[in-house]
Amino acid sequence: MTYLTELFAAIRRREEGQTMAEYGVILAVITVLIIGALLFLSSGIERNIMSVVSIL
Repeated sequence: MTYLTELFAAIRRREEGQTMAEYGVILAVITVLIIGALLFLSSGIERNIMSVVSIL
């Protein structure tokens, strides 16, 4: 029983996997926000690009 208790305590002390998971979640949130911003602004971006193209 003591071996299992110490094993679980050692696993809880390891934070390498937790840190990688947190980075993954942060990256996913940032990616979703960027895609959302581009979709929200896409008509304005397209209008400005067409304006520049017509000037050229």
